[in-house]
Amino acid sequence: MSIDDDVALLERVPTLRLLGTAALRVLAIGSEQQEFARGSVLFRLGDDADCGYVVQRGAFRISLDDGSDYEVIADPGTLIGELALMVAMQRPSTAISLEYSTIIRISRSLFQRVLESDPAAARRLRDDMAARVSQLASDVMLVGSKLSL
Repeated sequence: MSIDDDVALLERVPTLRLLGTAALRVLAIGSEQQEFARGSVLFRLGDDADCGYVVQRGAFRISLDDGSDYEVIADPGTLIGELALMVAMQRPSTAISLEYSTIIRISRSLFQRVLESDPAAARRLRDDMAARVSQLASDVMLVGSKLSL
């Protein structure tokens, strides 16, 4: 894929779209592409997380490895590991390719350099995350109130 194709893909990701085209171009140029055969592990629960991934082609099953049936399918345009772009952490799940798949790997250090170089983009991202956390807190309060009835 070309840089323009990668930028177009990154623009489909709601979180990344907030950064603007110039920042996405820097991410596309500085990131790396990786390929995975069907059944390959992208990461496992507990692995150190130092990057996020955007699915280019294929799909990944993301599961908790706790015996539950809970899983999410990440297909093209999905950002996997959003929080790992901002903070050091361990992976809270396992991701395995369901078919031949490719991803764009964005390192935390690259992402943070982009934010440092574009304060307006960093503010847009901060405001979006604050709104999402606020909505999550409201949702938790609503569920809690319904459970205590």
